Amino acid sequence: MQQFLKDLFEGQQYHPDSFFLIAGPCVVEGEALVMGVAEKVSGICKNLGIPYVFKSSYKKANRTSIDSFTGIGDLNALQLLKQVKETYHIPVVSDIHAHEEAALAAEYVDMLQIPAFLSRQTDLLEAAARTGKTVNIKKGQFLSGPSMKFAADKVKHAGNEKVILTERGNTFGYQDLVVDFRNIPWMKEHGVPVVMDCTHSLQQPNQTSGVTGGNPELIGTIAKAAIATGADGLFIETHPNPAIAKSDGANMLKLDYLEPLLEQLVKIREAIIST
Repeated sequence: MQQFLKDLFEGQQYHPDSFFLIAGPCVVEGEALVMGVAEKVSGICKNLGIPYVFKSSYKKANRTSIDSFTGIGDLNALQLLKQVKETYHIPVVSDIHAHEEAALAAEYVDMLQIPAFLSRQTDLLEAAARTGKTVNIKKGQFLSGPSMKFAADKVKHAGNEKVILTERGNTFGYQDLVVDFRNIPWMKEHGVPVVMDCTHSLQQPNQTSGVTGGNPELIGTIAKAAIATGADGLFIETHPNPAIAKSDGANMLKLDYLEPLLEQLVKIREAIIST
């Protein structure tokens, strides 16, 4: 595991060969949700020895419909993310959508995430890099794993070596995505940790209803394949009741299903390491 990840997970117990987890509800809906999910998932990960980053977006700018929920207010949401960090002693991450958001978000979070649609935006990548925070770049749905070298290089050129790349599938037609697991070893060749986004890779975007669909029943399949193909980390959005979630409910994992899945994944990782 790279040194910046060891620093990021300082204070968390983990085996050097373990995968790490980025998980939480899609968007900050309120204090009860983020604190409840953080408490449960941090406890599970502590018991299983999985390094953990809490994820929730302080606002959602990339929504399908004008009527879609975008957040509870930037500062309110960022302060809740900081509260999660200080209460449970875990790092937190949120996406940013414009270069002017980077400095503000960096005051509250440990990692800045670049959405897939924006992975080629040079000014956004450079602004995230200049904060000195870890930068997680999601691979564009229109890009290959090898081409993500250029996105990572933009962050490094701006003086920040703390880069993660995340695979999240490629556009397949108008309303589906497909995962090419070759992208995991291909992106690891860039010398950065690679994460598999197990939830957004199962989205079914561009629905005529204006609400994104998904296939959450396949989250376990994607996660197991990612561990088997060498992913350093997993990204899983989770919610106690996805049916009432205000964003991406159609492809989030129900919180009660997370622990048994992680137990299986730990066993798969151990089996691979021992061979």
